[in-house]
Amino acid sequence: MSQLDLATLERRLEELIRLCDQLSRDNQALLARHQEWAQERARLIEKNELARSKIEAMIGRLKGLEQDG
Repeated sequence: MSQLDLATLERRLEELIRLCDQLSRDNQALLARHQEWAQERARLIEKNELARSKIEAMIGRLKGLEQDG
């Protein structure tokens, strides 16, 4: 293998290493975003369930008033 081939191979390897490093950083950022979205989704589901419970309780009270009246 000639000196030129080795230099080319070395440059390509360095480029691949930089690319792998960048992809690793991007992957970590995406995983963090995914976790944030999952936590936000869980919070929204909890809020939705709380609202549903409150509405069901109000409906129950209204039906009770309707029967009393």
